[in-house]
Amino acid sequence: MKKWIQAPYIDQTERYPTGCESVSAVMLLHYLGIPITVDAFIDDYLEKAPVISRKGRLYGPDPFLSFAGSPYDAASFGCYAPVIANALNRVFAAQKPEYLAKDITGMPVSKMLAQFLDRDMPVVFWASLDMKETVPGPKWQLPDGSVFTWRSNEHCMLLMGYEEDALYFNDPWQNHGCMRWPLSLVERRHKEQRGLAVAVIKEGKYALR
Repeated sequence: MKKWIQAPYIDQTERYPTGCESVSAVMLLHYLGIPITVDAFIDDYLEKAPVISRKGRLYGPDPFLSFAGSPYDAASFGCYAPVIANALNRVFAAQKPEYLAKDITGMPVSKMLAQFLDRDMPVVFWASLDMKETVPGPKWQLPDGSVFTWRSNEHCMLLMGYEEDALYFNDPWQNHGCMRWPLSLVERRHKEQRGLAVAVIKEGKYALR
């Protein structure tokens, strides 16, 4: 069995070095017929907060609440599914209210394929750069005083196809274009990145089960 969704491609590398989440979201928006630019998505809809260094310690936001740093900055980090879902919903509220972005973190990949790709809806999907192993990265103090540890090699792509033992992604890094990765490897890297994913439902068409 094979499924393929033809989704527009955008490269992140030169202008948005840590903007894989935003670029993947904008590829999905373009697929849905919303002609927003990546800059507009980042500047007008994405929640962001700086990561700063004081006396040798890093202080920054919770990536579940805000992008840590700036997608324009190669030294920044990234964000997680709730941040992208919230940004997408701000776009939808302004331009396409029949759509709703949902944080589907933890949903098995097989269920994503049946629930969304089989209904011609790509999924914003977290894994790792070039499917490298993720490793513990920098730590910073959150506003509540707790310490957060980033998982390095974090990466976000647009899941837009599959076959029996592989998945296909629009990968915005290094102008990769469409990449095919073994299903078992993708599932391992996806789990290392907390199983993060965002899907879009259209009123009356997608019933989450």
